[in-house]
Amino acid sequence: MTLAVATQFLPRIRREEPMSRHTSWHVGGPAEIFFTPESRADLAAFLRSLPAEVPVFWVGLGSNLLVRDGGLRGVVVSTHGTLERLERTSETTVYGESGVACARIARQCNRWGLGPAEFFAGIPGTLGGALAMNAGAFGGETWRHVIEVETIDRGGREHTRAPQQYRVSYRHVEPPAADEWFIAATLAFEKRPAAHAGAVRDLLERRRATQPIGAWSCGSVFTNPPGEHAARLIEASGLKGLAVGGAAVSDKHANFIINHGGATARDIESLILTVQETVARTRGITLATEVRIVGESR
Repeated sequence: MTLAVATQFLPRIRREEPMSRHTSWHVGGPAEIFFTPESRADLAAFLRSLPAEVPVFWVGLGSNLLVRDGGLRGVVVSTHGTLERLERTSETTVYGESGVACARIARQCNRWGLGPAEFFAGIPGTLGGALAMNAGAFGGETWRHVIEVETIDRGGREHTRAPQQYRVSYRHVEPPAADEWFIAATLAFEKRPAAHAGAVRDLLERRRATQPIGAWSCGSVFTNPPGEHAARLIEASGLKGLAVGGAAVSDKHANFIINHGGATARDIESLILTVQETVARTRGITLATEVRIVGESR
């Protein structure tokens, strides 16, 4: 059965859109409906038009997402390229919408003399995704800087919420309500002297030296267990370079899985499971995935 969409939204709808075009792993089956809103008002109207039983998924840069080869039934809302407002709202606060790339936040805060925001340069996604999982890099974490967030629900209603309404931990955020999604946040920083102008560049150089930048990956696949590093455990288990189909554990950083060009989502998911099983057997530690795995198997 084809999901009906109101005529007013058709110019911004793509049916059976390959998610491989919208994920950093370049894999994934089709989205039944892929919607790119032209504004927040347009987004609200679209959400109101959807039947309550239709699943809704959100994607920014698709950098923490594995979509299975059978694709996604329901609706995918794309925020990148639309919800991209980023502005300084006071001497030390910044307002950003969910589609803003984290790397852009790092660069702009550096220009404004605000920090510590350099860590955002190490997050290969958007602010919306960073809020959803408390993304971090180089010792920094997103929710340490959140003053308030703005969300939207299935009825198209917007809400302003305080950080205290969320249960936030390492790479995990538990919202106060289901079917409510981030559309913006106000972040707090400190005034930083001009001496820190090269901080973003220095961190990006560190990232290039230690991670397979430019390869098709999702960034870190697994969260770090308490007191440990997932990459060290994977390497110690002899898994660097291990391949399944077109997917392989990176030789440069063991917590990265690379699509060398011919991988399927099934290859990547199979490799994830193999890594988890091997590390559990050899090291006695079960690795939890940082990447979100969604969709149907083919």
